Amino acid sequence: MLAFHYLASLVLLSLALAQYEHLGYPPGFPYAEEEQYSPLQMSPDTPRIQLRLAGDKRKHNEGRVEVFYNSEWGTVCDDDFSIHAAQVVCRELGYTEAISWSPSSKYGKGQGPIWFDNLQCTGKEKTLAQCPSNGIGVSDCKHSEDVGVMCSDKRIPGFKFVNMLPNHIESLDIQVEDVRIRAILSSYRKRIPVTEGYVEVKDGGKWKQICNTEWSHFNSRVICGMFGFPGERKYNTRVYKMFARRRKPTFWDFSINCTGKEAHLSSCKLGQATSLKSNGTCAGGLPVVVSCVPGRAFAPAPMTGFRKAFRQEQPLVRLRGGAIVGEGRVEVLRNREWGTICDDNWNLLSATVVCRELGFGTAKEALSGGRLGQGMGPVHMNEVDCSGFEKSITECLFNKEALGCSHEEDAAVRCNVPAMGFQERLRLSGGLRPYEGRVEVLAERNGSLVWGTVCSEGWGIMEAMVVCRQLGLGFASSALQETWYWPGEVGADTVVMSGVRCSGTEMSLSHCLHNGAHLSCSRGGGRNTAGVSCSETAPDLVLNPQVVEQTTYMEDRPMFMLQCAYEENCLASTSSQVPANTYRRLLRFSSQIHNNGQADFRPKASRESWVWHDCHRHYHSMEVFTLYDLISLNGTKVAEGHKASFCLEDSECDEGGSLSIETEQTFPGLLNNQVTHR
Repeated sequence: MLAFHYLASLVLLSLALAQYEHLGYPPGFPYAEEEQYSPLQMSPDTPRIQLRLAGDKRKHNEGRVEVFYNSEWGTVCDDDFSIHAAQVVCRELGYTEAISWSPSSKYGKGQGPIWFDNLQCTGKEKTLAQCPSNGIGVSDCKHSEDVGVMCSDKRIPGFKFVNMLPNHIESLDIQVEDVRIRAILSSYRKRIPVTEGYVEVKDGGKWKQICNTEWSHFNSRVICGMFGFPGERKYNTRVYKMFARRRKPTFWDFSINCTGKEAHLSSCKLGQATSLKSNGTCAGGLPVVVSCVPGRAFAPAPMTGFRKAFRQEQPLVRLRGGAIVGEGRVEVLRNREWGTICDDNWNLLSATVVCRELGFGTAKEALSGGRLGQGMGPVHMNEVDCSGFEKSITECLFNKEALGCSHEEDAAVRCNVPAMGFQERLRLSGGLRPYEGRVEVLAERNGSLVWGTVCSEGWGIMEAMVVCRQLGLGFASSALQETWYWPGEVGADTVVMSGVRCSGTEMSLSHCLHNGAHLSCSRGGGRNTAGVSCSETAPDLVLNPQVVEQTTYMEDRPMFMLQCAYEENCLASTSSQVPANTYRRLLRFSSQIHNNGQADFRPKASRESWVWHDCHRHYHSMEVFTLYDLISLNGTKVAEGHKASFCLEDSECDEGGSLSIETEQTFPGLLNNQVTHR
C-alpha cells in the first residue's frame, strides 16, 4: 500500500501591496514632525481638559475620543470632525500623528456630556480645547455620533505627560514616550530575549524607574505581555536590594494601576503620585523589577539557546495565513475539525487570550473581516466574550450559532513577540523599494562583524520566505539567484554565507542549514549572489485532501494516448526515454485547491509568453505551481508529478464570487481541473 504524500512548493508571485481603508495624515501637514516635544502653552481662558481613548478597541492606539472636563468624562461629536482634529488629539496624547478617524460611534457609544461639536481644527493646535467649536458642552448630537481616532504607534520624542487635573488622576490613562525592561544582572544582560530587569519609562526624554510601593502582579502581567511574554514570575528580591543601595536612579512621578487585562501599558490607569525622598529616591520602596516567562518557542534551552523554529504550544488553537511568527487567522479545533472564529465582538481582550495561549504576549491588534485570509470549513465560534484571564480561547463565553457569519468575517490576531534582534543581522541592499534587494548578512570574520553576501547556489523560495519573515517584510514573492541589477552596498561584496538550506519555518536565516565558516561557492560572488522580493500580501493555496482521497485510482495507458500530457510536460521525467508503444502506469486523481490568502493567485509569466496547445485548443501559462511526490511507507520516493498550466476554462468560484478578467493585465488566479479560486 502506498502512502500518498503531497508536497506543495508554491511559486509566490509579484503582488500588489495591501490597501487600507483610510489614508494617513498628509505628509508634512501642517508642519514637519518636531524633533523634540515642546511643552504645552495655554492662555488662562483656555479650558483645562484631559483626553483618553476608550471603547471597543482593536489596537491600543485607537478608540473613542473622550474628554475630561468639569469633573466628568464626555465625548466628541463627529459633525465637522476632520483628520486635522484627529491630528490634534493624537499629538495631545503623545503620538506623532493621526492615521485615520471614524464617525458614528465605531468604538461604541460613550456616556456623559458631548463636550465638543462642530470642531474646526487646523491641525496646528496644541490641545483640542484651542480648536474653534460651538463652545464646550454646546451640542445637539447623540452618542451614536461619537467620534474615534486611530493614531500612529510612534511616540513623540521627548514627550512629557502633563497632568491638568491633579484631583482626578485615577481615571487617566498612562501616557509616556517609551517603556523598556533593562537587564541588570549579567546573566540576563547576555540573554536574548531579555526577560528580567528594571521597568523604566521614558518621560520628557529621560529614562526613569518606577517606585514599587504601589506595584502589583497585574502590572507585571501587562508589562511582560507588551514585550511578548505570556506570563510573569517571582524573582530574587535580595539581589536587587543590593543593587538599589549602590545607585540613586531617577524615579517617575507617578504609580501605575493595571487590572491585568490590558494589552498595553497605555491602557492602564495612572496611579497616585509617588512619594519621593528629598534626594529623589523611592520612599519606603525599591525600583520595580519584572521577571517574565517566555513562550516555549523563545525559552532558553541547553546548547541551542532557544528553539529555532516556532511550533504551536496548544493543539486546540492555531494561527494561519500570517507572514511572520505571532500573526494569523485564528482557527480552533472542535470535533476533530478545524474551523474559524467570526469577528462579531472580536476585540483586544479576546485576541490577547489567543496570543498568550500560543506562548506569545498580549495582542497588538485584533483583526476582522478576513484581513489575514479566509479559512475553510465551519465557523466554530461567534460573539466571543473573554474576561482576559482564560487559559484558552475555548474557555471564553461564545455563541455556538454562527448564522449570518461567513469566512469573510474570519477573526485574526497580531501578537507581541519577544525582541530577538534578528532584523539587525540581515538587510536588503540596492533595491528600488524597501521590499526587494540583494541579501546581505552580518557575519563574524577574523574577530570582527562585517556585512557580506549570500551564495545563490540552491537559493530558492524557502530561503526567501525566511529572509522576508526575519525582516518583517511579509511574504516571499521571488527568490533570485542573480542580482546584477542590484549593486548592493559598497564594501559588502564578499560572500560570507553559503550552502543555505531552509525548511521555511525558521525565524532567522542563520538558523537554516549552511556551511558556516567553511564557505563553498563555485558561482562566486558579485552578480551571482542571493536576492529576494517580498510582498505584504500573498495567496495561500490549500489542498482539499478529501477530494484527492475520494478520486484516486490507478490506470495503465499507452504513451500514444498521452500525447497531450507529454506535450504539456505533465508526465514524469522518465517518460521521454521510453518508446511510444509502451504503457505508463498513472495515479489519477482530481484536486481541489482553495486560495485562502490575502491576494489573488496570478500567473507570473506575461501574456505574450503563454503557449498555444492544440490538444486543448487554448493558451497555457506553463508554470508549475504544485509538486506531487508518491512516497512508500518507508519514505522512498517511487513516483512524481506536478500541476502546471494556468487556464481560465478550468477555474470556478465559490458561491458569491466571480472571476474578473482585465484585458490589460494577466489572467487572475487560474488553476487546473476542479480547482476553486477565491
